[in-house]
Amino acid sequence: MRYAAASLLILAGPFACSSEPEPDPGSTGGAAAVVGGAGSGGTSMPAGRGGADSSGGARVGGASNGAAGQAAVTGGTASSSGGVSSAGEGGAVSSGGAEPARGGAGAAGGGGQSQGGGGTAPIGGMATAGSAGTATAGSGGNEPWPPAATFQNPVLWEDLPDIEVFRVDDTFYYTSSTFHYSPGAPVLRSYDLVNWEYVGHSAPALDFGANYNLEGGHAYVKGIYASSLRYRPSNKTFYWIGCINGGGGGAVFTATSPEGPWEKHKAGGCYYDVGLLVDDDDTMYVAYGNTNISVAQLTPDGFGQVKAQQVYSATNMTIEGAHFFKYKGDYYITVTRPADGEFVLRSSSPFGPYTIKTLIDKNRSPVPGSGVPHQGSFVETQNGDWYYMAFIDAFPGGRIPVLAPITWSSDGWPSVQLVDNAWAASYPYPKVPRPPRAVRSSLGTDTFSGPALLPEWEWNHNPDASKWSLNDGLVLQTATVTTDLYKARNTLTRRTRGPQSTGTVQLDISGMKDGDVAGLALLRDASAYVAIKKSAGSTQVTMVNGLNMDSKWNTTSTGTAAGSADVAGNTIWLRATADIRPGSGREGKFFYSTDGTTFTPIGSVLTLKNEWQFFLGYRYGIFNFATSALGGSVTVKSFTLTAP
Repeated sequence: MRYAAASLLILAGPFACSSEPEPDPGSTGGAAAVVGGAGSGGTSMPAGRGGADSSGGARVGGASNGAAGQAAVTGGTASSSGGVSSAGEGGAVSSGGAEPARGGAGAAGGGGQSQGGGGTAPIGGMATAGSAGTATAGSGGNEPWPPAATFQNPVLWEDLPDIEVFRVDDTFYYTSSTFHYSPGAPVLRSYDLVNWEYVGHSAPALDFGANYNLEGGHAYVKGIYASSLRYRPSNKTFYWIGCINGGGGGAVFTATSPEGPWEKHKAGGCYYDVGLLVDDDDTMYVAYGNTNISVAQLTPDGFGQVKAQQVYSATNMTIEGAHFFKYKGDYYITVTRPADGEFVLRSSSPFGPYTIKTLIDKNRSPVPGSGVPHQGSFVETQNGDWYYMAFIDAFPGGRIPVLAPITWSSDGWPSVQLVDNAWAASYPYPKVPRPPRAVRSSLGTDTFSGPALLPEWEWNHNPDASKWSLNDGLVLQTATVTTDLYKARNTLTRRTRGPQSTGTVQLDISGMKDGDVAGLALLRDASAYVAIKKSAGSTQVTMVNGLNMDSKWNTTSTGTAAGSADVAGNTIWLRATADIRPGSGREGKFFYSTDGTTFTPIGSVLTLKNEWQFFLGYRYGIFNFATSALGGSVTVKSFTLTAP
């Protein structure tokens, strides 16, 4: 599967702005030269002059005072929080590619936006040729660390449930459930537990049956459930382990790098809601189960089982979601009571006996209208501080991560630092070393110009690999003849971002055939979309509302047109907005444009469904399906995700 470790523009570093200007959806072209400050090891050039690199590197130009900075972009303007340098002598790139932008970052908000002709090179980060977007300050230079006294919850407002977080040296990693989306089990990386970037996926494909390909059935709300990811120092290998819901059995994927490649192995068991522990002596254990919690010792390679034993049985409640870790020689298993409690099991032996204490019991969330923080993961920082990363039910957006410090009693029991019996909206910033660089945000513009898809992207079920490619954009050939979006293969999805976000896609529709429907959806078990429809030689933009599934995730309605308009030309922009604040009555709205600047509302409002049973939150979905015959195609020139 062709997935890239990094090619998106925008970076979210420790100085990421809370509100960023929206990129021009139509901006494409060469990489821009963005000014970097002369921070540690930095190089400054005369203000207003970006370096040119014939082999494709975006270089530093201009001067920075550490708080504002200046930038110049060929053919356009670039702004930062403190200064503007108009079109002049920005860096030119003749053959694409990127080079780290040297120099220091400005203070909060010091990044800017480039428009009109070039992409953006983030301060202290990476630039990607042929793209446009917004850059935020990186972590190089002389700015203070930590960047703020406190951090805010949620740390990442995206649908990333069933959390496992752990640290390898100075780097934190995070994995999550993905159900029927492919590739599965994303891996995220952070240097401070607050700012996260997508790295890859532990399960490159859901090869668990034809239904995962949307062939002869579907796998909605099956697949990758609560799983575990850990690093084994003895062989410098990452191990992902999970029990595939709805068929597929137990699986282990291994890799020596979180970016992959990942190798699949059959597991010694199908361990429900599994938590993996690599013990101090290199023995591997898993804790797992529902209500009856068990521990299994794995074979030395991690792919088989030596023995298994039930270690705890709950009375008068359901517990699941096991995570396994050690603290000062004792073994701890955290388990959740769905969906409003968390408990800690403790023993001096991995096989018990265990005693239990309450960690969370109906404590209030930091996000109004959402559920109780639960089913998360403990992690220790480099200086011995402990944190608990849990998720909260926050539909229609999904289940999102919140972070809080952990304190330990003198007799070895953990407790969450609550404020007025609630999980606080803000806590002191983690005391961790200065990050080596800024992490890459999921916000910004992707022009699909790299050799592989960014790891933010996941397909609705496994794609037909013969029907998509990267060639000056993402080419989506029609892969299914259907009138049902839920049955259409090769729908490419991205998580919505809270509390509100906007997704904008630029399409080249010149390759579409009569009967083809290509567009942008807000995708869940109640969906709607805006699309281009080819019919009898005419081209219309249409908004379709009322796509629905039943409780077994079978389609009950393929939707009805709620608005349409004739359009001309081969380039069209489609837009969807999503208000995913927790609660009922939240809305999704749809728009189109023929020039990338003026967007016209179309159709009716989609009332976002906020029931939890589908488990997943709303996603943006880019699709192209045929209603009469295969053979057409659409080229996705860019996708821009913004969150004001």
